[in-house]
Amino acid sequence: MLRLVLAFSAAVAIAICSPLRAEDIAAAKCPVSGEAVSKDASVDYKGAKLYFCCKDCAASFAKDKAKYAAKANLQLVVTGQAVQKSCPLTGGKTNASTAIDVGGAKVVFCCNGCKGKVSRMTPAAQLKAVFADKVFDKNFEIKKASAEQ
Repeated sequence: MLRLVLAFSAAVAIAICSPLRAEDIAAAKCPVSGEAVSKDASVDYKGAKLYFCCKDCAASFAKDKAKYAAKANLQLVVTGQAVQKSCPLTGGKTNASTAIDVGGAKVVFCCNGCKGKVSRMTPAAQLKAVFADKVFDKNFEIKKASAEQ
């Protein structure tokens, strides 16, 4: 019994302290090129890891972070390194029944009015409305465990 408890405790510790899962990274897209990402091309970003398809894209990102910020912030959500804490339009409490997909990430709003407003936008406008730096920094937070990875 003691061996079972110790084995379970070790498995839980490994799961909690492990870096991103392969499926989290596989779901991510390079914020510069839109291609699949590689674990070999990453930078620290907002206390988390941002992944690219190649080192050239990482260099392009470093030169103009503002240009790629919305897609970079989206990747943090897609990889599970950032979580939503409030409505991206109002900053209000979220309602799970208002969830929609924005760029491959589940986003929830405070009401159907906000949901409808974003739903009617083009995909590019949705990314900007939900994941632009000012909006992201107010309504999403980096998971503490991710900062240690």
